[in-house]
Amino acid sequence: MTMLQLFVGDIYSLLNFMSFLRWLFIGVVVLGLIYLRYTKPDLPRPFKVPLFIPVVFCLTCFFMVFLSLYSDPVNTGIGFAISLTGIPAYYIFIHFNHRPKWLQRALDSFNRSLQIIMLAVPAEK
Repeated sequence: MTMLQLFVGDIYSLLNFMSFLRWLFIGVVVLGLIYLRYTKPDLPRPFKVPLFIPVVFCLTCFFMVFLSLYSDPVNTGIGFAISLTGIPAYYIFIHFNHRPKWLQRALDSFNRSLQIIMLAVPAEK
């Protein structure tokens, strides 16, 4: 999808489409951190910061999202629609367990080829 967008417009339109999504996802992740801090306080954490820091950061992220929605709703909507194309891709390629045999073989072959090309083949036992 990114390659299509690069051919359609310039890089700045792609940045406008996706910048609000970046802040939305970062805000949701930090909100999850705050949630886990209260629901599972005994989990081991490599480091711990005062709670007001993630709260302020989360509010800032959501402010950026709402500011994008307010200032440029068309580009924000296009970016959101582009991100929604990931949902069918997730269900087809990741979640769906009963793939046709030909699709599973093609995906396995593709993964194996990429592992060889990128030198990411796991060591044999």
